[in-house]
Amino acid sequence: MEYFKKAPPQAAAVSQEIRDTVSRIISDVEREGVDAVRRYSEKFDGFAPAEFRLSEQDIHAQLAGIDEEVTRAIDFSIQQVKHFAGLQRRTLIDFEEETLPGVTIGQKQIPVNAVGSYIPGGRYPILASAVMTIGVPKVAGVKRIVACAPVQRGTGRVNALQLYGMVKSGADEIYAIGGAQAMAAMAFGLDGAPPLEAVDMIVGAGNAYVAEAKRQLFGVVGIDLLAGPTEICILADESADPEKVAADLLAQAEHGTNSQSVLITTSRALAQAVTQEIERQLAALPTADAAGTSWRDYGEILLVDSDEEMVTVSDQVASEHLEVMTRDPDWYLQRLTNYGSLFLGQNATVAYGDKGIGTNHVLPTSRAARYTGGLWVGKFIKTVTWQRVADDANQTVAPPFIRMADTEGMIGHADSMRLRLR
Repeated sequence: MEYFKKAPPQAAAVSQEIRDTVSRIISDVEREGVDAVRRYSEKFDGFAPAEFRLSEQDIHAQLAGIDEEVTRAIDFSIQQVKHFAGLQRRTLIDFEEETLPGVTIGQKQIPVNAVGSYIPGGRYPILASAVMTIGVPKVAGVKRIVACAPVQRGTGRVNALQLYGMVKSGADEIYAIGGAQAMAAMAFGLDGAPPLEAVDMIVGAGNAYVAEAKRQLFGVVGIDLLAGPTEICILADESADPEKVAADLLAQAEHGTNSQSVLITTSRALAQAVTQEIERQLAALPTADAAGTSWRDYGEILLVDSDEEMVTVSDQVASEHLEVMTRDPDWYLQRLTNYGSLFLGQNATVAYGDKGIGTNHVLPTSRAARYTGGLWVGKFIKTVTWQRVADDANQTVAPPFIRMADTEGMIGHADSMRLRLR
């Protein structure tokens, strides 16, 4: 492997200052409730209302006059993502089987009761976030979904189009709270009229403070995954179009100045062409301030000798988004093992996935794709097991298990099973 372009060494993703700040916010919200949320909302967002929950009147007023063409696009995204989530849900089944005479064992799918969804603000008001973290748990059968989103500074209002997505995706309660204080509020609940009841699981992307809050709150509540800055990796041979490769790398780079964009290729000519194409496109890209910085500091191009080496290196990178622009993308589909979501062929751009072609855009980063997939309908469902034992079956299962318990010295276990033999 040869680095055609190598990123410089990077500082730690989360500083001790961020850890300490988030810890303090969480502790304050747990102790003081809504007073702490109001204090931090005033500090960070310039917003400290009497009531953080949006009423039906608030929602109606904020949605008045929004762009109908954009809402139709959001509706299309919601339809695609919910449809795919429904297909996934059908793969999760209840069953039971008599594994021995008189011994019946089964599994049951139970949705989480209450989910808190964080809808990020930040550099861009990502319009598909709501369907990914509200629409999908709705399909899973979650009974109650709480949505939190920061207000736009200076307006005291949540982004209206994001709000539309929350409503249409099925949020049951919507709160104008952002940052780590929002995560803590959903995890612990807040007194009020009406109160915000604590949820069982919090999901959604956000900045470093939101991600750190999710990490610190894991255990108090469940989480989807710990997502850092977005990543893209493109596998390409000489058949790839340099213009498309460059455009897709920059599309992810524009998310922020610390987004990682990687090209792995068997073609030195393509590496050179993509480098030139990136500079050409940056000259005309309105988001070049972020995309250019990101490409300079985090962008890489790796040259490899073969398709097999491309697979090996890609699995080591374990990128959040993985595009395959080669002569035979299906060859890679059969061999790649580490990625958040896979985009096969010249037309399958990550941008489609980000906006809602069907698959979820909440995906593992920082090489977490080595051990987990992204957010999907199954994350909101507990697969639990059960068993039933008939009287006669005790004669079959008790003796070997009594022998095991006696050998271990767990006499209480053995005695509980001996009772079944009487």
